[in-house]
Amino acid sequence: MSDSGLVNKLRARLNKGDSWLTYDLGRLFTADTLREDAIEQLEERLLLADAGIDATSWLTEHLGNDLRAGRIKTEAQLRAALRKALLELLTPVAKPLLIPPFIKPYVMFVAGVNGVGKTTTIGKLAARFKREGKNVMIAAGDTFRAAAVEQLNTWATRADVPLISQGAGADSASVIYDAVTAAKARGADVLIADTAGRLHTQSHLMDELRKIKRVVQKHDPFAPHEVMLVVDATTGQNALNQALQFHEAIGLTGLTLTKLDGTAKGGVLLAIARRLALPVRFVGLGEGIDDLEPFDAASYVDALVGGE
Repeated sequence: MSDSGLVNKLRARLNKGDSWLTYDLGRLFTADTLREDAIEQLEERLLLADAGIDATSWLTEHLGNDLRAGRIKTEAQLRAALRKALLELLTPVAKPLLIPPFIKPYVMFVAGVNGVGKTTTIGKLAARFKREGKNVMIAAGDTFRAAAVEQLNTWATRADVPLISQGAGADSASVIYDAVTAAKARGADVLIADTAGRLHTQSHLMDELRKIKRVVQKHDPFAPHEVMLVVDATTGQNALNQALQFHEAIGLTGLTLTKLDGTAKGGVLLAIARRLALPVRFVGLGEGIDDLEPFDAASYVDALVGGE
């Protein structure tokens, strides 16, 4: 069962964009009968929304089978069939981030290219964990970009959590190693480590990420316990490419999808679910410190195609 409050919030934000998901399914009908090109129309809108060929083919095949079997004759039946197919695709990846109390500090790496909302996401995560009663620290591992530490400091202040940082140009691995040392000494529950906003195509920067991982494992061979990639929902297939390459380089354990409130291209979530099946932890719905919600498949699908 979906959360009605979250459904309403998602629907309000998604309706800001001309998303295929807010498309009136009733347009696919002439009087009481489904138009002959209804599946083609849906297919076109899925592809325009960057759902990708794999997910689009899978969804339209499901709906086409229902149509040929006579299970879709009304708008309500089409909506129900689409909802069922979307749930089948998204439910397996809707996995909340669970932080076990026996791992201290729980080390999270947050990766992503510049401009996806990585710093904002770190601030929102810190605030969320603190509200849950956890002792949280942030490590400013993005020493590559001059303004990164400053922006992170602003968010750390808003979330009221300590920030561990060094000067611009410092070695990222060293900063994060020292931050883990400090987190252990202070009894922190969670350490969120920012990493340099980098292009996934720059192999030497990917090498640096691998180095940070190796250095942190001197503290804890199982760290980092979460490697979260932040992707921007509005960048479409580029977000999928980023996820594929980051996953190959450092082994992702979770995703956060930002900027869903401006999304004509929110379909990329379907593409990522179909291609990678990585856990989707959170979705970002705005700039406010509370505008980060755990990803819930039922609420998301209800917001897209309407409730049952």
